[in-house]
Amino acid sequence: MKAETTTERICPKCGCSYTERPALSRTDNEMLICPDCGTREALESIGISKEEQEKIVSIIHRSTTE
Repeated sequence: MKAETTTERICPKCGCSYTERPALSRTDNEMLICPDCGTREALESIGISKEEQEKIVSIIHRSTTE
């Protein structure tokens, strides 16, 4: 198995830096975006409100830091 190297990237969508595996944007199927923006795009595609999206992303962050 290949060892993964940690690379810091800047998300072109939100401008935040991240080191996790990038997500493929649903808008063009080419742009690599941060996992949070990927989650937001997925939730938006099924009609979840912006407020609820932020709650879900917050829960994801809380569960990964525990």
